Amino acid sequence: MPKHILLPTDFSDNALSAAIYTLKLYKEEQCTFHFLHSSKLHTSSMSSMSNKLARVLAEKARKELDELKAKVERDYANEKHTFEVILSTNDLHSLIEVVVEKENIDLIVIGTKGETKAKEILFGSNTVNIIKQVKNCPILVIPNKYDFVKPEQIAFPTDFNRIYGDELLPLKQLADLNSSKIRIVHINNEDDISESQKQNLALLEMSLEHYDYGFNWMPNYDRKAKAIQDFIEDFKINILVMVNYKHSFIENIIKEPIITNISFHPTVPFLVIPQN
Repeated sequence: MPKHILLPTDFSDNALSAAIYTLKLYKEEQCTFHFLHSSKLHTSSMSSMSNKLARVLAEKARKELDELKAKVERDYANEKHTFEVILSTNDLHSLIEVVVEKENIDLIVIGTKGETKAKEILFGSNTVNIIKQVKNCPILVIPNKYDFVKPEQIAFPTDFNRIYGDELLPLKQLADLNSSKIRIVHINNEDDISESQKQNLALLEMSLEHYDYGFNWMPNYDRKAKAIQDFIEDFKINILVMVNYKHSFIENIIKEPIITNISFHPTVPFLVIPQN
């Protein structure tokens, strides 16, 4: 069965860059890519606009969607890939949840910033809201202007405090694409884990027995962000994978998406897996 991948777009360079990365990542896979755009206007804008103008803007968005589809079909021709476009005047975030269900979406891919240019902003508001609200589909976030690199090394930080089940499926599927090595990262010393953590570690090993994986122990940094950042650089990590459970690292960074406060610079794509 082909994969169904959702590519929300605001027609920014960041959104196009994220789409191109995805086409290259899934080059050898049968995929249907769904370009999605919401032309919903804010209420404050609508009050000063006529319905006719709203229709004109929707028609413009339809034209841009069709041009985007034609561009990727022309520049990234691949007989394994097909493209669909979805235009709606509904709110983007509620729309995504509906489309995920209706089209059996396997993965959502978004850029970090979209139209947001400010350097001090870690994520654009659309990116943050999608990560917060979508609970039924993994989300791959692509840094601004990131060029495709074959993902040979995938980092998976964990504290071994939970038993992973189906949550690991998106990680395994990602590793399968290029026979990537999975580097499991624990920010603490190996000797400092409890018996229950050791049991969870053993279960994780069993779950990944058919994959190329290894364990890496990072010193107990004051800030997890710094530890993850250093690990990405030291081990030339190509993709970061994290599960978005309650009180997780991801939850913290999307609560406060300002780089100066979090010191987390997403230099590689990272996959956010919703907790089951």
